[in-house]
Amino acid sequence: MPIIIPNDLPASATLASENIFTMTEFRAIHQDIRPIRIGILNLMPTKETTETQLLRVLGNSPLQTEIVLIQLDGHIPQNTSKAYLERFYLPFSAVKDQNFDGLIITGAPVENLAFEEVTYWRELETILEWSRHHGFATFHICWGAQAALYKHYGINKRPLAQKCFGVFEHKTVVKNTKLLRGFDDVFHIPQSRHTEVLRSEIEKVDALEIIAESKDSGVGIIISRDGREVYATGHSEYDAWTLASEYFRDVDKGLPIQVPKNYFKNDDPAKEVIVKWRSHGHLLFTNWLNYYVYQETPYVLEEIGRT
Repeated sequence: MPIIIPNDLPASATLASENIFTMTEFRAIHQDIRPIRIGILNLMPTKETTETQLLRVLGNSPLQTEIVLIQLDGHIPQNTSKAYLERFYLPFSAVKDQNFDGLIITGAPVENLAFEEVTYWRELETILEWSRHHGFATFHICWGAQAALYKHYGINKRPLAQKCFGVFEHKTVVKNTKLLRGFDDVFHIPQSRHTEVLRSEIEKVDALEIIAESKDSGVGIIISRDGREVYATGHSEYDAWTLASEYFRDVDKGLPIQVPKNYFKNDDPAKEVIVKWRSHGHLLFTNWLNYYVYQETPYVLEEIGRT
């Protein structure tokens, strides 16, 4: 089954060229199926790029999935036109009384700021609390994961001496976890962050469990013991050239940036990118949709807030 997206969302052309099955809203309303309803709070400045990446991995599932793109009320993105946002996004105020089978909260390029210094922190705190009552399962990504761990459990992010930047080998810490079902013993996750959350602080919280970790990049994936919250420190949804774009952008600006590790062939930015994470990235989101959303969420969405 496909993902359901607005009829003219620009990402649809890219997804179609990759043979990822999408369905327009018009066609979907003529089918007698209740699709899984996934809300995506997109905090990234490059909205269209992030949409395409997430829709790509969500579309690799047999489930019919309706996507609702959400934006903050109190923050105006600088890199996306007002017309684009008005056409494809709903402000949080328009969805706050609705329920979702699943929610995804993306990262944002604000990790060098204390959470309280982020201009939209108060609204994000409200959304994070709302997510626990209006979404059956929530998948938090990178800074979005750090923000939620801080809000829900008081776990603060810690600065790194050097940016964690590249593609890192991870191993499963807990066996037979449904989220990692079908994963190889060793798998790779792209990372791009200046901060981290510490294993020692996560282990103090009984409600949380680390399920994937890297000796080089630290904690990789955390899950709540009831399965309703996933915290991914990296970006399994990234496409082949995302890290390269970040690297060359900073080089062009004259900013200090190291070559992303284990990414270019022979770690040489003049050579091609070696993609090592694509299959596991698709499997991660497919497992989440199947085992933590589809098989657990109530059929009647109005019941989510009472579970």
